[in-house]
Amino acid sequence: MSGSESQERVLPVAPLKIAYLEGSRPIARQINASLVKMRKSIGDHDKEALKIQGYIAPNYLLETKLSRYGTGEGKAVLNESVRGADLYIIADVMNYSVTYKVCGRVNHMSPDNHFQDLKRIISAANGKARRVTVVMPFLYESRQHKRSGRESLDAAMALRELRNYDVDEIITFDAHDPRVRNVIPLKGFDNFMPTYQFLRALLKAAPDLRFDNKHFMVISPDEGAMNRAVYFSNILGADIGMFYKRRDYSRIVNGKNPIVAHEFLGDSVEGKDCVIIDDMISSGGSMLDVCRQIKERGAKRIFICTTFGLFTEGFAKFDEYYEAGYFTKLITTNLCYRSPELLKKPYYETANMYKYLASIINTLNHDQSADKVRSTTNKITKMLEKLRDKHTVTDLKAEELEEE
Repeated sequence: MSGSESQERVLPVAPLKIAYLEGSRPIARQINASLVKMRKSIGDHDKEALKIQGYIAPNYLLETKLSRYGTGEGKAVLNESVRGADLYIIADVMNYSVTYKVCGRVNHMSPDNHFQDLKRIISAANGKARRVTVVMPFLYESRQHKRSGRESLDAAMALRELRNYDVDEIITFDAHDPRVRNVIPLKGFDNFMPTYQFLRALLKAAPDLRFDNKHFMVISPDEGAMNRAVYFSNILGADIGMFYKRRDYSRIVNGKNPIVAHEFLGDSVEGKDCVIIDDMISSGGSMLDVCRQIKERGAKRIFICTTFGLFTEGFAKFDEYYEAGYFTKLITTNLCYRSPELLKKPYYETANMYKYLASIINTLNHDQSADKVRSTTNKITKMLEKLRDKHTVTDLKAEELEEE
């Protein structure tokens, strides 16, 4: 039984409403378009669904206004009622392109600013929503999730703050350390992975990829990314390698101990296509160093797959390494802001997550288990079986490679 077929027989927990932060407007609109199409298709063959008030609607977006005073202080206004609604708030806290003025000077929104706006929307709902779910693809302060000495625990504090605001559930993707959920044990915390979407993007970028030990290898750029790499390599039946970072713990540069060198553990990469998989690219320095080392060890083509591309120091270094042949394609999801400059790069590919996220919201709105959409192992296995039967991805039908 498919997800949509099972949902026809289950009532939604409440009418669906989607609010969003100012920088999350493009994501919210795409999710809304997918939901409208998804529910219309259900209504076309299930007339009972049409009888549920508000279930099939032309729009699920909530009219919200976020504004600022001249001092930079802000407020949120909801232009329609959320009483009894199942409210989902889309929060891309990494969208630095949004600006506001403080005493006539232009400021760019930081993650802290976005998080404050998120709390403003929750406050404006005034406890009237039936249920509140925060969809935060990049988990706010997720890199500051553990304490070493006298330092703040920002991720834990943020999650507890949302709990105190009566948020029922938090949806995130590829959390830097998903164990941070333990700080709110009585609240929902769902962490989803983009593995299936990465595979589809890889196959579109390189139709001749062959997933076996002789031709392909999965690389973890550090010990923290091993779980992602192990799953990817196991399901593809390929070898795995790992780099570990040697750091200079006597100094701190840009808030962290600088990396002295990357050391490699694993089989030979000579003549193999390699995919490096990680949760994020920040400045990209360590990722590019890993690419260089793999290429110098004789790798054939190198593909970078990372959930979030932040590119805090621009693209000049990536352009240089691409021209030098150190990597072939760079794939990120569209779950956080991507600059127009990135989208024009010849080496960039998108792992489209919008329909997947819409499916997650639709499933949870029916109060069904998130495992229905979390596990993509069966879908990946079926795709690999088709590849083995047809030998190359070019033999697959075009619609089989469309985003799901």
